[in-house]
Amino acid sequence: MTDLRFRDLVQEHSYELQVHCYRILGSLQDAEDAVQETLVSAWRNLGEFRERSSLRTWLYKIATNRCLSMLRAESRRPRIAPALPDLPEPSGAGDPPWLEPYPDVLLDQRPGPHARYETSEAVSLAFITALQLLPPRQRAVLVLRDVLGYHATEVAGMLDTTQESVQSALKRARATVDNHIPARKPDTDAERRLVAKLTDALERADLDALIDLLVADVRLSMPPVMLEYRGVDAARHVLAAVTFRPRLTYRVTATRANGQPAFAMYLADPHADVYRAYSLLVVTTDGDRVTAITCFSTEVMARFGLPRTHP
Repeated sequence: MTDLRFRDLVQEHSYELQVHCYRILGSLQDAEDAVQETLVSAWRNLGEFRERSSLRTWLYKIATNRCLSMLRAESRRPRIAPALPDLPEPSGAGDPPWLEPYPDVLLDQRPGPHARYETSEAVSLAFITALQLLPPRQRAVLVLRDVLGYHATEVAGMLDTTQESVQSALKRARATVDNHIPARKPDTDAERRLVAKLTDALERADLDALIDLLVADVRLSMPPVMLEYRGVDAARHVLAAVTFRPRLTYRVTATRANGQPAFAMYLADPHADVYRAYSLLVVTTDGDRVTAITCFSTEVMARFGLPRTHP
């Protein structure tokens, strides 16, 4: 098989493989590396593919095992936490430092008929974060079974294990993940109105208006800083210290990440007539209220096609 023919065959699967690796690894940067290594491995071992399974299943097997090897190696890239002002005592340890958002424009979802999770739920930040709580093998089993819809026998073949081992791992994984995914009520119209209100509050630096849009037990997190804050009072204190400081003004660009509303924030440069990239906020909504805000550093913005400055 020629190199060109091989690229043609795998190209249609590359984006969905990237989403798959992202679910397991929690990092888009690591997922991109895993996919590249998957395609190199597939090309080198093409002679082993004798159509005993579909090309897609064979690629998923390679990609899954590549992700598991990366997790076993414990060579995750160190994330440098930004300097923050004095903050109140956190409510918990927060998200894993390697967690990154995933641009909606890169999503490619093709769940099988036996998938247990809806496509939007299976890429939400809450779901991705919950997956990171699982041991690597449980993580892979749950994604292959409940997100992609593969049968237990197929998953056992992919992971070179038994069907009984797959079922046992799946049972434990489901118990953990289901306990960490909040119930959501998708409402496109309500979300659209909420996005408009959030954009207005952020651009006017109106903390009170923003607080009015939060549920009482709202959750704030700021990976790679491993801090979590719960509740409106804590949110007010943190946002006042980090975002709504006196004399700061912003421009905001709405986008989407992980199937959720997101906002690129640009801070006015006092020495130049320009707004510079400040952070990316990904919000979890329930009806017309915000249940969680996850703040990411400017490092992730380029992957959304967002510029470093705003006029």
